[in-house]
Amino acid sequence: MQRQGYEWAEPEEQAEATVLRAKTERGLSTTALICTLNEEESLPHVLPRIPPWVDEVLLVDGHSTDRTVEIARQLRPDIRIVCQPGRGKGDALRHGVEEANGDIIVTLDADGETDPEEVANFIRPLLQGRDFAKGSRFASGWRHKPLHRIFGNWLIVTVFNVLYGAKYTDLCSGYNAFWKSVTQRVDLWSEDGWNYEPLLICRLHKAGLKVTEVSQNMRGRLSGRSRLPNWEQGFTAIKTVVRERFRRSEGR
Repeated sequence: MQRQGYEWAEPEEQAEATVLRAKTERGLSTTALICTLNEEESLPHVLPRIPPWVDEVLLVDGHSTDRTVEIARQLRPDIRIVCQPGRGKGDALRHGVEEANGDIIVTLDADGETDPEEVANFIRPLLQGRDFAKGSRFASGWRHKPLHRIFGNWLIVTVFNVLYGAKYTDLCSGYNAFWKSVTQRVDLWSEDGWNYEPLLICRLHKAGLKVTEVSQNMRGRLSGRSRLPNWEQGFTAIKTVVRERFRRSEGR
């Protein structure tokens, strides 16, 4: 049975001190992984906020038709940019994990909804023995959240928690941190569409890995058009959760 925990954000300076000490003592490296598709307006609010102690910033671009790649290089001359071979965020994440050099990988949203300055709060649970730190936009409560997100998240989470005997508050945040070695044990991103987010929690849970939810600040999309799923896709996500519950566990 998977052991699930919760982490509440601590002062950034304290969390960073913990991470920096562990990086020095244990020789650990970190990759910040960002998947993009036409995010030229948002990247100036994301890339400069990534802490300087992150060893590698890796951008996987999904065939953007705007100046996303050009602006990324201007903002971070040291950034690594690769073009994903297929389509969909699941495919982009899978390719990014394969390309990443870090022992620890942190996934960030390119649209600015996740705060890169919280990276240390996600890494700290891994240093304390967890396998995967999963962001939650709702762990601190439901106030000031859009109504459609509240209901959609509640429905998916309720179905999952009933089927798996868990106590998650959010399955669909794109802010995660994990050991790269975890992806060699469990196939987390075998689906390319939006369903990859609930699917990866299903597989982590069935594999018995230690997962912690980390309370995160939820910021609105800074620019551009949201690609959040519609109701039909939301119900498809629920079907994915049910299907995966009764599928035999498979390792890699």
